[in-house]
Amino acid sequence: MFLRRFIGRTTLLSSAAKSESSAAAAAAGELRTAQNPLEEFFELDRTQEDDNKVVYGRGWKACELRLKSWDDLQKLWYVLLKEKNMLMSQRQMLHAQNLRFQHPERLPKVRKSMCRIKQVLTERAIEDPDPRRSAEMRKMINAL
Repeated sequence: MFLRRFIGRTTLLSSAAKSESSAAAAAAGELRTAQNPLEEFFELDRTQEDDNKVVYGRGWKACELRLKSWDDLQKLWYVLLKEKNMLMSQRQMLHAQNLRFQHPERLPKVRKSMCRIKQVLTERAIEDPDPRRSAEMRKMINAL
């Protein structure tokens, strides 16, 4: 009984803290809530007023990626993978409707960044003095 109350309170407190932080982020316009998980594969629709010249960032350079930790590179890989899936899904959907993909230059930026992450990880695997660990790292990198 006590354990159930304790667990219930901790989950209530953590969910309250999460809801406060998400409310603050939503107020700041940083959080995008998706009604359906499949909505993450598509960008938000913009109205004609918002369709001004939208500038997207550049790809990651290898020298910048060399400064990142293994965990940061792994997180960045999955962010780029999600972005790539979103762009390809959107391109395919627009192609099926005979519409033009508005920003085709974004996909090569994402692909180049992903290739550069693999390059940096391969460099680290080659530099590793332990041959067994180096082989394991190369196998994992090639599986990406």
